[in-house]
Amino acid sequence: MQNKKDETYRKASNTALRILTRRDHSKHELSQKLKARGYAAETIDDVISQCERLDYINDERTAQVFIRQLLRKGYGLKRIASELNLKGLRGDQIQEVVSKNISLSDERKAADKIYRKHIRRFEREKDVSKRKDKIYRFLYSRGFSKTVISELICKIQNR
Repeated sequence: MQNKKDETYRKASNTALRILTRRDHSKHELSQKLKARGYAAETIDDVISQCERLDYINDERTAQVFIRQLLRKGYGLKRIASELNLKGLRGDQIQEVVSKNISLSDERKAADKIYRKHIRRFEREKDVSKRKDKIYRFLYSRGFSKTVISELICKIQNR
């Protein structure tokens, strides 16, 4: 019986390593992937504990990498927090990681960058009020705060 348990653990461990070689995953993501492959909860917990001890998984490191990716793609703090929640990071953990890695000026730069990337879309609208509404809706849907969006729209008007 012990042999079978060891064999299952080894297979689960190898599966986890294959998953982690592609990209960083949170504990929650790795757990879900192992669960989907049919491993028992006890085996999954053992594998995740081992991966943590060996520093193969680190939720904070994974979050930092993911935050940088999402900022580059032009997403705001709200969207980033939502995406981190999907990765299994919760509440205070999200706030802590986000506040360590993103400043308000980073969010402003990301909003300005994504606005410039899509500027043609907005310039087609001749009505100034409708243009502002389009810019607002676009940036809000990407997770930017109302403050950052309002500042950017004011900045655009003053150009």
